[in-house]
Amino acid sequence: MITLVLGALLFGCLLPALVGWLGSRRELGFGWTFLISLIFTPLVGLIFVLLSPPLPAGSEPKMGCIGGCLSLAGLLFLGFVLMMGLALLLMPL
Repeated sequence: MITLVLGALLFGCLLPALVGWLGSRRELGFGWTFLISLIFTPLVGLIFVLLSPPLPAGSEPKMGCIGGCLSLAGLLFLGFVLMMGLALLLMPL
């Protein structure tokens, strides 16, 4: 049961955030990459990152407003998954 909760955390929030961070250095930006990774899978998000052209040299990463909003949504989702996992662990058989 613990591995199920940890797997949900890893694939539900951490990997999309990592793919979003990689996307912040591309034209697609963090927000869109994170959203694609969250809706589909981190692998699909990574494919979008690799297909997106890189930012010109010397430019700052594209985080934008959507990046912060989606990060907050991801943290809320993480809290929801943790609460559901805790409820499953404490549920009597």
